[in-house]
Amino acid sequence: MKKIAIFASGNGSNAENIIRYFNEKPQLAEVSLVVCNKSDAGVLKRAEDFGVPTAIISKSELNNSDFMLGLLQKHSVDIIVLAGFLLMIPAFLTNHYKNRIVNIHPSLLPDYGGKGMFGRHVHEAVIAAGEKQTGITIHLVTDKYDDGAILFQAKTEVTAEDTPESVEAKIHHLEKKYFPQMIEKFFCP
Repeated sequence: MKKIAIFASGNGSNAENIIRYFNEKPQLAEVSLVVCNKSDAGVLKRAEDFGVPTAIISKSELNNSDFMLGLLQKHSVDIIVLAGFLLMIPAFLTNHYKNRIVNIHPSLLPDYGGKGMFGRHVHEAVIAAGEKQTGITIHLVTDKYDDGAILFQAKTEVTAEDTPESVEAKIHHLEKKYFPQMIEKFFCP
């Protein structure tokens, strides 16, 4: 059974979806830790509701190899899942967990990726560019923003009537449907 740490900065809907998914498949994996960099983030309550331990970390703690590797080792973490985590993952983590850190991005990478491209910013850029489709990209994490190997993409149509909010709803649907499945497929065979 694999042990998963979810790193999140916000509301935590993807984190909750992943926790629920693997709670129904305990032979495959369990979320053993949620790491967050914001003390008021909704993901902390969601994790607490499922009895998942949490750790609130500062940027300096994230960049402290002894602290982070110790924390992850304490919870026997095999896989790190980024679910709306807004800080750059340091090289010591991408090296230690090589090919075992996965992220979901709300566009079809390589389009609309990179520093500052997250959430609503991506959806606004997609609409402003007049794109006819967008989607999600599940990819491995390296020490560069949105640059790791692409594991999976799913697409959705963008219409002339779409707003950033409606595109966001379409993206959330894809994330909920595919993210836990792809974690299982690639990391819990």
